[in-house]
Amino acid sequence: MKTLSQCGNNLCEFWRLGVTELQQIKGIGPKRAVQIVAMFALARRRNESEVILKDKIKSSTDAFRIFHSIIGDLPYEEFWVLMLNRANKVIRKVRISEGGISGTVVDPKKVFKFALELHACSIILGHNHPSGLITPSEADIKITKKLVDAGKLLEIAVLDHLIIGLDQFYSFADEGSL
Repeated sequence: MKTLSQCGNNLCEFWRLGVTELQQIKGIGPKRAVQIVAMFALARRRNESEVILKDKIKSSTDAFRIFHSIIGDLPYEEFWVLMLNRANKVIRKVRISEGGISGTVVDPKKVFKFALELHACSIILGHNHPSGLITPSEADIKITKKLVDAGKLLEIAVLDHLIIGLDQFYSFADEGSL
């Protein structure tokens, strides 16, 4: 590329050029120079965002910390899912539903729609009990079983389901209830 040769074929040097310097290159006018500088700025931002480290889940306590920061103090129930890659790193945290003081509705189709779209290899379920009690209800047990079974069909493992209390949690996996 003739333009790049004017920077000693060094792309890093080319990226450092401003609008004024770019306009001095034959064929690059003011409009094109602004577009190039904007493209470089966008590329820099994208590269910087890649540096963000994703949370890696090694235990139920790791998942608890994430869920607790989101729903630990809410006065109503919310159901969230951590979407994980093959290395158990969090791809995304997804709120599935928001309910009342004593419950929320969870649609398995919605859970696995997000998991499939995000190419999740596994998921961790979590919801809060505003009362602070962490004992699973009959509804909690049923939805956990339903989601585990659906995950098996789709080959998306449900690694755990956490019930978040004020400063404590119940882990279905830790209790051998998955």
